[in-house]
Amino acid sequence: MSAPPAEGLVEQWESEQARLRQQVVEEDTEDWQRSPDFSGLERVGGVDLSFIKGDDVNACAQLVVLSYPDLEVMYEDSQMVTLMAPYIAGFLAFRETPFLLDALKRLEGNQPELLPQVVFVDGNGLFHYREFGLACHLGVLSGLPCVGVAKNLLQVQGVYKGEEHQSQIAALQKGGDSFPLTAASGKVLGKALRSSDKSSKPVYASVGHKISVDTAVRLTHSCCRYRVPEPIRQADCRSREYLRIHFPAADS
Repeated sequence: MSAPPAEGLVEQWESEQARLRQQVVEEDTEDWQRSPDFSGLERVGGVDLSFIKGDDVNACAQLVVLSYPDLEVMYEDSQMVTLMAPYIAGFLAFRETPFLLDALKRLEGNQPELLPQVVFVDGNGLFHYREFGLACHLGVLSGLPCVGVAKNLLQVQGVYKGEEHQSQIAALQKGGDSFPLTAASGKVLGKALRSSDKSSKPVYASVGHKISVDTAVRLTHSCCRYRVPEPIRQADCRSREYLRIHFPAADS
């Protein structure tokens, strides 16, 4: 059976995004989210996919769960997967979410007591072309609070990497400082965050599901030892290490 044409696939995926977008909760839903020191939060998750060098189909899907606030790894799951869906800008979630969701389901089935209370996603949430990035997709389908944290600015909905943006970045004096990413409509889609005193380059945090933007930014900062939040950094490091060990020739 041949794959549907790209145009038809895009229409299908846009319709699915619009349907799921209606289910996104953009406010705090958990007691720990309302606590100044996140009292009650004990487990934070991170997910990432790392690809074999020169191969955009075979990847290591990684889930880690860290203790909070110590940020020590409690659980990890590395799984080689084959991505069947094509890459189309704005629809990354259709390639990656099924495998990340599988990892969460494996954990829930085997060690439910370690299921994360919030998941950090290497990518965007509401800060997206149609306000439904990877972090929203995973959040809605898993039912878990999710935060999207991207390393690069997605130029979308009137947010551009121009002089004004650069001057706002320069004004971030210390770790925890942030400024809103405001769409042309006036809606705040996320925030640029200086995550560490040592890193002048911001990350871009946005709501995935079941969390407010201010809480998402505050939590992101609290999980940063370096520029990238520790759950995402650990997921990235461990997935890359898995590939180095199991596919050494591809890394050369």
